[in-house]
Amino acid sequence: MYIIIVGGGKVGFHLARTLLERGHEVLVLERDGRKVEGIREELGSVAMRGDGCEAKTLTEAGAGRADILIAVTGDDGDNLVACQVAKRKFHVARTICLLNNPSNAEIFRILGVDATVSSTLLVLEQIEQLVAAHPLTYLLQLKAQGLHVMEVKIPARAKVVGRRLKDIQLPPESAISLILNRERGAQVPTPETVLAPEDEVIAITRVEREAELRAALVG
Repeated sequence: MYIIIVGGGKVGFHLARTLLERGHEVLVLERDGRKVEGIREELGSVAMRGDGCEAKTLTEAGAGRADILIAVTGDDGDNLVACQVAKRKFHVARTICLLNNPSNAEIFRILGVDATVSSTLLVLEQIEQLVAAHPLTYLLQLKAQGLHVMEVKIPARAKVVGRRLKDIQLPPESAISLILNRERGAQVPTPETVLAPEDEVIAITRVEREAELRAALVG
């Protein structure tokens, strides 16, 4: 299948790499030239600089023959527009949209996006089913991809307390996707988010990196 990915951030990059490994034809559309060059260095000529919301860019990308368009930028509005243009002008059979704000799910469905994905909702669904007594609990094991989604409770004396996420060295191929705080509730973190004692962190990592991730957050 020919798959166009709008957004060349971390999600777009790893998605492109996985799809290429599975034998699909992939093109990543990204506005930031530096990200485009980074993808090309790692994956080859599978990235093009351009705005995936614009019909001109999608024409150059060959959207008319695309089987799927996946929009994974950090802006829900951009993701929606890219999916709508792909569907209405180029008649792309299936559009998939990353939701940064899960409350947008219903409106996106009404406006014709075929499928939406929210990491926040996926993680919260797992939390609701969880009865945890250990500070580190596996929420979901993605065996096919070799990934673990886990909950890490930050001890009061952990070295990461009071530090911004961008200043914390996590293992390769690891990320923090959600933080549960007693006062603030659930929040999708940014690089400036500061960890507090007793925060419950939802993290994703490779199976073989689990011990390193635990050491980085708890040790």
